[in-house]
Amino acid sequence: MQDMKRACTQLMQDYLKAFPCVVLLGVRQCGKTTLLHTLPQEWRHFDLERRADYDIISRDPDAFLRLHPAQTALDEAQILPELFPALRVAIDDHRSEKGRFAITGSSSPALVRSISESLAGRVGIIEMAPFSWEEVTGTTGRDSFLRRLQDCKAAPQDLINGLEHRGDIGLAHDYWFRGGFPEPWLNPDAQFRSIWIEQYIQSYLYRDVKRLFPGLDDVRFRRFLEMLGGLSGRVINYAEVARALGVSQPTARDYFDIAHGTFVWRTVPAYTKDSLKRVVKHPRGYLRDTGLLHALLRLPDRDAALSHPQMGASWESMVVEEILRQLNAMGVFHNYSYYRTGGGAEVDLVLEGPFGLVAVEIKHTSTVSARDLRGLRDFVSSHRARLGVVINNDTAPRLYDENIIGFPFTQL
Repeated sequence: MQDMKRACTQLMQDYLKAFPCVVLLGVRQCGKTTLLHTLPQEWRHFDLERRADYDIISRDPDAFLRLHPAQTALDEAQILPELFPALRVAIDDHRSEKGRFAITGSSSPALVRSISESLAGRVGIIEMAPFSWEEVTGTTGRDSFLRRLQDCKAAPQDLINGLEHRGDIGLAHDYWFRGGFPEPWLNPDAQFRSIWIEQYIQSYLYRDVKRLFPGLDDVRFRRFLEMLGGLSGRVINYAEVARALGVSQPTARDYFDIAHGTFVWRTVPAYTKDSLKRVVKHPRGYLRDTGLLHALLRLPDRDAALSHPQMGASWESMVVEEILRQLNAMGVFHNYSYYRTGGGAEVDLVLEGPFGLVAVEIKHTSTVSARDLRGLRDFVSSHRARLGVVINNDTAPRLYDENIIGFPFTQL
């Protein structure tokens, strides 16, 4: 990771100038600690998973923060919930001072609640993820479609003119198969990757999550995690999942909430702002990292992934995650959803933000037919969306209509 610049580095620096505390949230092993260590040398670092550090801080969090009132970085803060009220007091004692604390957290929905209850308005929150496509290609901060999109006056043609490829189609498929977790990218040996991802599944998905939620039925939750590979990309039927696991529907919903809250799974709500058509209202979801997805599906190589029935859903989830990771790294507020009508019209991703309403269709194919664009055209027209976008594996950007554009994933 030392060789790959994280896209949110500038955002962290900006937030430290604007807030007393910056919080880095994200799944285990996505690079939060490494990013903390890019802070200037005068910052002191404490890791709550290190017993000595935990003992020092947990004995009296208020006293600890009075002794370390600034330039203090705290790793894995979710382990000590008592820290957050103490942080609020410490921040409020010198509310006007910025850039005093930086903390990381993973694997705990309770952490988000603690932040919202104790630190609301006092912190800048950055959601981190494993490496994005722009990060593995070393092109962070470069001119891009999503950066251009922030200009609400930009014409559709201007959004795609001169877009450059970040890498070739082979590297894009390699990234898709391997996913973005940093360790396998720093040691690209195939055997190491296989061993690492298996150990990650065993140590994080099973043991760590179970430790955070001790009341979980260990056997059923393990079966649920194994099911997520087959559920990725599908509309979620909680009753069906509950029957398969032998649990109640509320318990099945809790399992999905845990997977989403621990940054393993992304629940995508349905876009329901439609009074004219009958729309599907159930959420859909994805495993956030395709390398993890392919490991859970026991796919040994890229060719096996390309021929698997889940290939289309897997590719779609990678593109969705890339878009959301880039927006998060830029600090751009946005809502995301998907759209499907009872008649079968569908849009893979609907984005809303200061850039307007944008509908995105994702295709693994190189060519796009008029029939492929029907659902996108219908949504853009009926919802007066700013733009319809097709992301595919074409060789160059194209203008399909006056407000529908397309370009290859390699240029995202």
